Amino acid sequence: MRVLIDYRPALRERSGSGEYTHQLVKALLASTFETNEARALDVTLFSSSWKDRLTPTPDVSRAAIVDRRVPVRLLNLAWHRLGWPPAEWLAGGTFEVVHSPHPLLLPARHAAQVITIHDLNFLTHPERTRAEIRRDYAALARGHAHRADAVLVPSAYTAGEVERLLGVPRERLAICPPGAPDWIPRSAPPKDGYVLFFSTLEPRKNVGGLLDAYERVIARDGLKIVPELILAGKATDAARGWLDRIERPPLRGFVRHIGYVDTADRRALLEGARLLVQPSFDEGFGMAVLDAMAVGVPIVAADRGSLPEVLDGAGLLVDPNQPADIAHAIGRLLDDDGLVLSCVEKGLARARAFRWDDTARRVYMTYLTAIERRRARTPART
Repeated sequence: MRVLIDYRPALRERSGSGEYTHQLVKALLASTFETNEARALDVTLFSSSWKDRLTPTPDVSRAAIVDRRVPVRLLNLAWHRLGWPPAEWLAGGTFEVVHSPHPLLLPARHAAQVITIHDLNFLTHPERTRAEIRRDYAALARGHAHRADAVLVPSAYTAGEVERLLGVPRERLAICPPGAPDWIPRSAPPKDGYVLFFSTLEPRKNVGGLLDAYERVIARDGLKIVPELILAGKATDAARGWLDRIERPPLRGFVRHIGYVDTADRRALLEGARLLVQPSFDEGFGMAVLDAMAVGVPIVAADRGSLPEVLDGAGLLVDPNQPADIAHAIGRLLDDDGLVLSCVEKGLARARAFRWDDTARRVYMTYLTAIERRRARTPART
């Protein structure tokens, strides 16, 4: 089975979708699929950029590489709006599957077309998006999802949203959650660790609500030492106000932004945290939560989106619109060692339920289904 995967989200700084894409490719290349229809998997990674070149890491070096010096914006405009050029033509080969890691199709002549929808924030809150995501995703996602031979989603929550908002039948959706990293859990939470927020600084992550909550933590009676709040993630244009705010009292000296954290440094960052706070208004999955559980970090998370599904009782859930609730939950985990231990044990057990080899198997089976759907809707050649 020849598969072309658009690797561009993983080309530079790998945030959620980029990390998912990279780890999925790694798992597909490492897996042996034992099914009645098992076929050898031949993976080609596609990239296009005017200045950034695709240099594969050793764990995906078995894949073939197609790296075109074409500006990303120009190619996306042609693909999204014109449906041209076909991916097979641009990649210089034939494929049975072309896989887009975002909601819009890769144009193809004969290959089955698979897309991944991580979340529908671009549809429910277009004001929180920018550039081509604002220009194209909301307008085109419904049509592309209905033309796709299969749609991958990371959670049951996202599957329900795609069915509800885009009208895609449930049988066309494949739930393929990410796997937990194969990290050895830390021995114990650090007594002098920090409170960690680990995500891109953008409106849907509720950074403002978290800062409101942390002002309450700072002002709380009976807390001898207030841990530092670390904001770890790339700052978007919308983050300017939050970054200015943490330089002024009462947050000054208690909150620090460290920017994007490279993949190789994420485990160390999590190991130093007393707890992770993920107060997002909406998450399609929430990979930072899964990573934290795998290390043994207790979690405070919003009771919205996919987070209750991912945690499944392994952390504290709060109303993201209520800073007092967020502050109270943070305080509970700072004060109650027994609660911390319970959350850690449940989180470690929950993390073990997510495996990349299982994700790869699900995606592989979805590819087979997509190929059959493509054949069923393509007139036979004479």
